[in-house]
Amino acid sequence: MEQPNNSLNAPSKAFSIASIAVLVIGIATYVFGLFNADMLLNEKGYYLIVLMYGLFSAVSLQKSIRDKQENIPTSNIYHLLSLVSAASAILLLGVGLYNANLLLSEKGFYGIAYLMSLYAAVAVQKNVRDKETANHLVAEEAHDSKSTELDTE
Repeated sequence: MEQPNNSLNAPSKAFSIASIAVLVIGIATYVFGLFNADMLLNEKGYYLIVLMYGLFSAVSLQKSIRDKQENIPTSNIYHLLSLVSAASAILLLGVGLYNANLLLSEKGFYGIAYLMSLYAAVAVQKNVRDKETANHLVAEEAHDSKSTELDTE
């Protein structure tokens, strides 16, 4: 099975670190804003669960898309559920913020921190997968070259 060219290259260390930093900053900013917000505890819980659901669904969607690109068997229902989940998480945040008794600047703060976190989670997951693919290919090449050396002896 042939791998696409974009998965043959491991991401640079700088990009990996930047992706992790953006993920940590996005989540920390969102949670810090929730901690300091003048909201009821159930409202804070809603926004926290929407963040966790969004992170999971975004990574799951990215994985199912990547699996399809690499011809790894993936059920259509899982892909559809991942897509619906990611869209639902973003919609839930949007509806919650629209109906919240918050300043427009606070709504923007939560929206940007949320989307930044989702994007960074996808980038981190992609980096992890690219590194594993590159390491696997290097190990296969080393194994193949060893087998070739033994065959020629």
